[in-house]
Amino acid sequence: MGSTATGPELAASHDDEEAAPLVSAAGDGRRGAGTASQTRDLHLLSLAFFFVFLAYHAAQNLQSTVNTDGNLGSISLGLLYTSFTAFSVVGSPVVRGMGSRRALVLGTSGYLLFIAANLAPSWYTMVPASLYLGFTASIIWVGQGTYLTSAALSHARDNNLPDGPTLGSFNGEFWGVFASTQVIGNLISLALLRNGKDGGSITGKNLLFVVFLGCMIIGIVLMCLLSKRDEKRDNASTHSSFGAMLKYIVAPLKDRRMILLIPLIAYSGLQQAFVWAVFTKSIVTPVLGISGVGGAMAIYGASDVVCSLVAGRFTSGLHSATFIVSVGAIVQAVVLFWLLLFYSPMEGLLGSAIPLFIGALWGVGDGVLNTQLSALLGLLFEDVKEAAFAQLKVWQSGAIAVIFFLSPSITLQAMLILMATSLVISFGLFLLLTLVVEKPSSIRA
Repeated sequence: MGSTATGPELAASHDDEEAAPLVSAAGDGRRGAGTASQTRDLHLLSLAFFFVFLAYHAAQNLQSTVNTDGNLGSISLGLLYTSFTAFSVVGSPVVRGMGSRRALVLGTSGYLLFIAANLAPSWYTMVPASLYLGFTASIIWVGQGTYLTSAALSHARDNNLPDGPTLGSFNGEFWGVFASTQVIGNLISLALLRNGKDGGSITGKNLLFVVFLGCMIIGIVLMCLLSKRDEKRDNASTHSSFGAMLKYIVAPLKDRRMILLIPLIAYSGLQQAFVWAVFTKSIVTPVLGISGVGGAMAIYGASDVVCSLVAGRFTSGLHSATFIVSVGAIVQAVVLFWLLLFYSPMEGLLGSAIPLFIGALWGVGDGVLNTQLSALLGLLFEDVKEAAFAQLKVWQSGAIAVIFFLSPSITLQAMLILMATSLVISFGLFLLLTLVVEKPSSIRA
C-alpha cells in the first residue's frame, strides 16, 4: 500500500488510489479526463432528474386536489409509497446487478407511466401505475445515491481533495437543481390551471400532463448519456446467495450510527409528504384555490433550491452538517408550532401571502435535510453505500406513505402534533449521533 501506483493499478485498486498520486504526464492526462467525466456526469444526472421530477412533483402536488373522487389521488400516492417502501429492500441488489446507470434508466419508466395514467385517472389506471412506480422509484433512488457518491469520491481522489467537502458540493448541486423542479413544474401548473379555484378545464389538465410526458422523455434521453460507473468487483460476493444478499442489505442496521440516523430519515419523509398532501390541501387551497397550489409550491421550491446550494457549499464534515441540520430543524419547528398555536385562514393580501411565506420557510428545512442526509450517508457508509441509500428510501418512503394514508382521516391539528413530536425526537437522536461519532475520534486523539 505504500508504493507509488501506476495508471492501471489506480483504476483497479481503491487502496492504491489513496496511496499516492500519479506523477506521469500520461497519468495526469487520464486524471484530467476522469475529472471532466465526473463533473459532466454530475451535470447530466442533475438535468435528467430535473426534467423527470419537474413533471412528477407538479403532478404529485395536484393529486389530493384534482383526483378527489373517493380520495383517489391521496390513496394512489399512499399505495405508491407503500410499494416504494416494500421494494426498497430489493433496490440495492437490483442496482448492483444492473449497474447504476441502467438502473437509473429503468427507474424512469415508472414515472412515465404514472404521468400517462393521469390523462385518464381511474382506479384501474392510477393504482397499477402507482404500484409499479413504487418499484421503479426504489431502483432510481438507490441508483442516484450510488452513482452520485461514486462520482464525487472519484473526483475527490483524482484531485487530492477531501471527501467531505466534495460530497457536499456534488450533493449541493444535485439537490439544488432537483429542488428547482418545484419552481418550474409548479409555474407550468399555475399557467395551465389558472382558470379559477376548481383547477381549470379538463382540456387544461390534459394539456398539462402531455407537456409533462414530453419532459419525461427528455429526462430519459439525458439519463442514457451518463457514463458507466459500476463496481462489478463486488457483485460476486454480494450475490453468491440470497443470504449473502440479505446480509448486505441489512448490514447498515447493525451500525448504531444508522439506528440513530433513521428517525431523522423518517422525519425527512414526513415533512416532504406534509407539504405535498397537507399544506397544499389544508393551507393553500382554502385561501388561494387549486390554481394557487402551483404558485405556493414554486416559492417552496425556490427556497429549497437556494438552501440546497448553500448547505452543499458549507458541508465539510459532521460538525458542519450538525449546524446546518440544526438551522433547518429550528425553522421547521417554528412553522409547526406557529401553525398549531396561532394560525387561522385570513382574507386579503396578508391572508394570501401567509401560505406563500410558510412554503418558503418549509423549503429551508427540506433543502437542508436532502443535502445533509445524502452527504452523511456517503461519508459514514462508503463501504455499503448502496445498502445505506436503500435504507434511506425504505424509511423515507414508509413515512411518506403514512402521511398520505392518514391525511384524509385526521385533522390538521392532529397532523401538526404528529409532525412536531417527530421533529423533536428525530433531531434529539441526531444530536446523539454526533456525540457517538465524535467520541472514538476524541479517544484516539
